[in-house]
Amino acid sequence: MEEKLVRRERYLEMIRPVYDVDIIKVLMGPRRSGKSVILSMIAEEVKADAEHKIFINFEDLKYKPLTDAEALNGYVVSRMKEGKYYLFFDEIQNVKGFAEALASLKSTGRCSIFVTGSNSRLLSGELATLLTGRTIQFEILPFSYSEAEEYMRLTRGSVPDSFLSDYIRLGGYPQRFQMGNETLARKFLEELYRSVIERDIHARHPDLDMDKFGRVASYALANCGNDFSAKTVSDYLKKKEGFDVSVQSVHSYLDLMEEAYLLKRVSIYDISRKTVMPSKPKNYALDNGLRYIMTNTVDIQSGYFLENLVYLELLGRGYKVYVGKKYNGEIDFVAVRNGKKCFIQVAYLLADKATVEREFGAFSSVRDASPKYVISMDPFDMSRDGITHIGLWDFLEGKKELYLS
Repeated sequence: MEEKLVRRERYLEMIRPVYDVDIIKVLMGPRRSGKSVILSMIAEEVKADAEHKIFINFEDLKYKPLTDAEALNGYVVSRMKEGKYYLFFDEIQNVKGFAEALASLKSTGRCSIFVTGSNSRLLSGELATLLTGRTIQFEILPFSYSEAEEYMRLTRGSVPDSFLSDYIRLGGYPQRFQMGNETLARKFLEELYRSVIERDIHARHPDLDMDKFGRVASYALANCGNDFSAKTVSDYLKKKEGFDVSVQSVHSYLDLMEEAYLLKRVSIYDISRKTVMPSKPKNYALDNGLRYIMTNTVDIQSGYFLENLVYLELLGRGYKVYVGKKYNGEIDFVAVRNGKKCFIQVAYLLADKATVEREFGAFSSVRDASPKYVISMDPFDMSRDGITHIGLWDFLEGKKELYLS
């Protein structure tokens, strides 16, 4: 039976303009987020015959002899005859000294190179100097809500009424939708998490205290969206679990989690000064499902799962996203693209006057004229005072555009 694939047009549109540009195209993102599928779609789209396309998945054992730079370079060069070649390298981080191989192949001037990787620091090591100015990166996330809906229509013919609740809870990893029920989906997410810990963290940092790391990671994912410091985590683990983890170690562990695409650490945008600050007070999971397996419950009314969902949607649309800081409080998100921005508050339901005043009133001290939005699950338009209200469904399905200035 032919596998039904979601055409991830959001990413393909971003990448198409550089198919033939002499720069290495790097698709980064979490394991199992769909990078390999997108790489295959690109391979299908480029205008070349099969002979001039070389596709290597470095997690396939048959390519194990090619997992050092010299062997890879020799193999590819031996296959290149006349004309231009398109090279597709899936999970390039499995090649020792991969940057040397990429730099060498690029220097031939006869190929367009595409690679995927599951480590956000892939190009920031010692060999990165070989590729400075020679790469362009695209971050691939698990299915957005609209992509997940498309998958359901392709595979099951319709989208269940409860699907948004399911997506908020279990996230958008493509393979989890193939599971027959929530128990299996949860098991898949737990196994995926363990795989990331073993392959992307422990294997690269074998001297790491994995017990302490695991406890920090669990706390950080369970509290994504909360404003907490490394000291908060250190104090909690010492008091509640009897583990002495230094503040410096917590910072290091959070860095490793970001490196492995388990979470994103979000910087502050100082609204009055219009500057980005170095501190990163909030973390958001790269998928709500990862947060769910750490908490066992989903309290949508708390807003944190919805915040995480909106954050990921903004990232997927190509925005840079910050936490907005003002002198008397905080704005959930400042979304920036091409030098323009907007401000966003996220709420569960605007169910009473106090909630309405709190969410819309968050903008009262913001003198910046950029557009302001409140996103909630309310089905009716509740815009007021020049602030636009958008229903969560309309936002996730792309029915309402965000305007920036």
